[in-house]
Amino acid sequence: MFTGIIEALGTIVEIQKDQENTIFTVESSISNELKIDQSLAHNGVCLTVTHIEGNQHQVVAIHETLQKTNLGDWVVGDVVNLERSMPSHGRFDGHIVQGHVDQIGECISVIDEKGSWRFTFQYDPSTKNFTVEKGSICVNGASLTVVDDAKGQFSVAIIPYTYENTNFHKIKKGTKINLEFDILGKYIQKLKTLEL
Repeated sequence: MFTGIIEALGTIVEIQKDQENTIFTVESSISNELKIDQSLAHNGVCLTVTHIEGNQHQVVAIHETLQKTNLGDWVVGDVVNLERSMPSHGRFDGHIVQGHVDQIGECISVIDEKGSWRFTFQYDPSTKNFTVEKGSICVNGASLTVVDDAKGQFSVAIIPYTYENTNFHKIKKGTKINLEFDILGKYIQKLKTLEL
């Protein structure tokens, strides 16, 4: 489990194919602190650390993960958000994040609001995922508050600290992003479809 508070940025330094899988080598300031078999969220996707060497680590993404997230679009040089799983004695500074991406979204606008940035994203609403104003949303692994929402889209406000210390400074119109919707909302939606 994660909280959506990004610890570090990682840079993709190598991409290797292994049958249907892809091995990513990531360089970061926390790579040398990791352990083999540790869970680490990369742009909100929970992946297992398989190899560590110096300030680089490797993770493997299976075919399904590549299809359902933006990992399949990664290229060498891309910057990704990293977060280690939450320790049992840790604090909830964000919200409950599982590291299971629900779907890919796309940035449709970025507005500089002179002190913050407003990002608007769209997604396929046929999945029955939804946001609520002032509720939580996870974008590329970052826990954020929804500023406003409509069917199939929502906006978030990004402060300078978040803009610089996550990969939001790399997101522009047309960028594909990973979305994990609020787990509480997903359970409520599921309950609505069950015959009780």
